[in-house]
Amino acid sequence: MSVNEERRKKRKPSKECGKWEDSRVVSGIFQATIMATGQLFSPTTQALFYNYKQLPIQRMLDFDFLCGRETPSVAGIINPGAEGFQKLFFGQEEIAIPVHSTIEAACAAHPTADVFINFASYRSAAASSLAALKQPTIRVIAIIAEGVPEADTKQLIAYARANNKVVIGPATVGGIQAGAFKIGDTAGTIDNIIHCKLYRPGSVGFVSKSGGMSNELYNTIARVTDGIYEGIAIGGDVFPGSTLSDHVLRFNNIPKVKMMVVLGELGGRDEYSLVEALKQGKINKPVVAWVSGTCASLFKSEVQFGHAGAKSGGEMESAQAKNQALRDAGAVVPTSYEAFETAIKETFEKLVEEGKITPVKEVTPPQIPEDLNTAIKSGKVRAPTHIISTISDDRGEEPCYAGVPMSSIVERGFGVGDVISLLWFKRSLPRYCTQFIEICIMLCADHGPCVSGAHNTIVTARAGKDLVSSLVSGLLTIGPRFGGAIDDAARYFKDAYDRGLSPYEFVEGMKKKGIRVPGIGHRIKRGDNRDKRVELLQRFAHTHFPSVKYMEYAVQVETYTLSKANNLVLNVDGAIGSLFLDLLAGSGMFTQPEIDEIVEIGYLNGLFVLARSIGLIGHTFDQKRLKQPLYRHPWEDVLYTK
Repeated sequence: MSVNEERRKKRKPSKECGKWEDSRVVSGIFQATIMATGQLFSPTTQALFYNYKQLPIQRMLDFDFLCGRETPSVAGIINPGAEGFQKLFFGQEEIAIPVHSTIEAACAAHPTADVFINFASYRSAAASSLAALKQPTIRVIAIIAEGVPEADTKQLIAYARANNKVVIGPATVGGIQAGAFKIGDTAGTIDNIIHCKLYRPGSVGFVSKSGGMSNELYNTIARVTDGIYEGIAIGGDVFPGSTLSDHVLRFNNIPKVKMMVVLGELGGRDEYSLVEALKQGKINKPVVAWVSGTCASLFKSEVQFGHAGAKSGGEMESAQAKNQALRDAGAVVPTSYEAFETAIKETFEKLVEEGKITPVKEVTPPQIPEDLNTAIKSGKVRAPTHIISTISDDRGEEPCYAGVPMSSIVERGFGVGDVISLLWFKRSLPRYCTQFIEICIMLCADHGPCVSGAHNTIVTARAGKDLVSSLVSGLLTIGPRFGGAIDDAARYFKDAYDRGLSPYEFVEGMKKKGIRVPGIGHRIKRGDNRDKRVELLQRFAHTHFPSVKYMEYAVQVETYTLSKANNLVLNVDGAIGSLFLDLLAGSGMFTQPEIDEIVEIGYLNGLFVLARSIGLIGHTFDQKRLKQPLYRHPWEDVLYTK
């Protein structure tokens, strides 16, 4: 059984990450003890993460698992204005990390979390950092943002020092205690962490201004020593929250740190505080140091390097002067950066020979489960998709409807009918077809407030319900008795025509089955008072359609039914159903199986649903605009009977 498996069996986690069992007690005495020993972090350190970023947090949790931690290092997330949980992985287990809307709420909920990792932008980093520093539970703050105003940084530094707290940054990647805790993206990917042996503690304390160069030095130190115990990147701004010497002095008080490696850079005078500490005998462990930027002397004018603070303001701030001062103070300073690795190696080997270092035994870190998306991209696994879509694609620079880019739809002057043809039928239909679709939508948009769908919407709107609820109330009324007969009309007319039935055979056959003929009959309209909408549709079809065989058949059926009763006229459902059959068959763009499928799965009723939604929304707005009260049906309109 691996170390991780044993620890997972012992712990009793709640699914809410912020509630993992932890016996630590945060107190002034505890903090003072930590500072006296120089220790910032431990295998039980937990942090609050400000301004949610998925990747840095997941990397922290993966590092936790790699090190065999029993508890996740991220206790909670602070996202101003948001609350809830964020799902992440702790090894193979999915956990929910609490999200809090304020720093105060997060600190109250997680009193054992004493590190504040601030991923806010430079605009708000200072204010949020100061708010965190004022919390009694917060002891260490890491400020990732670059460009924090210098005046704000000075205020943070003063407050932190007055209250025995530590600021790392601004403009930092963070820090790491090997085998225990890491801040955000420190040390990069898991592969790099494993390569640099950061999953277990070594004997070297490392501090640098540069986060990028920290990764390089972690690698270098792992090659020639037993690895890092703790590494800190103080940040490249002019006024870092903590200095190189602050951390070297800390390392000097940590028994497990046997030597220190320092990487400075030209600009500023931070390195001279380290020089003074060496001269005063405050440091009794070997220090291997190098100040980068020696090439600046080759330029005729002053050079600004990558960091805000990497700019020489005089001879004393040059890399050469700093290197010489460190060398004179007793640090091991090589002649060039290329010789830095050798100097580290020789210092380490000397300590081993003197018996001051017993090299750490190597351990095999656990395998971090690979994310599914990563594994799929690398071709290691394959996974089925859960949804199939053939009508639209939003993966490119702009959405496409049936392969037609959105910009092309607008530039070519497409209308609603064209969009429906792309999304419903997956092809661009001729203009007369899309015009017919648009006419159907306009004619069916509304039929007054008295029809059942509109009535239900009005009653719901007057009950104070929202737009969607009112709309759905009306839409749910659509069915065989209200607006849902277009598909059935098309289905029965098509079947009768294709089988060669006469109107008499068709109608009487339906009668024997006890089925009313869909698309025939109206409550108000009569043979001598035809539905104007039907006449408009028929006129358009006669003018533009190549063939109207199904419509003509429907008219023949109407002639027969009118001989039985004057209200058995062809209604708008029947007109749309029969004419849509003519559109599908006459356009030459659909096969017979496709036409059968369109009729079968409800395309035509979709037209009525889409159209009537316009009217139902209108009725909702109308009632709300009129501020109509709750509707109650009058007693006199109800027949009360036993």
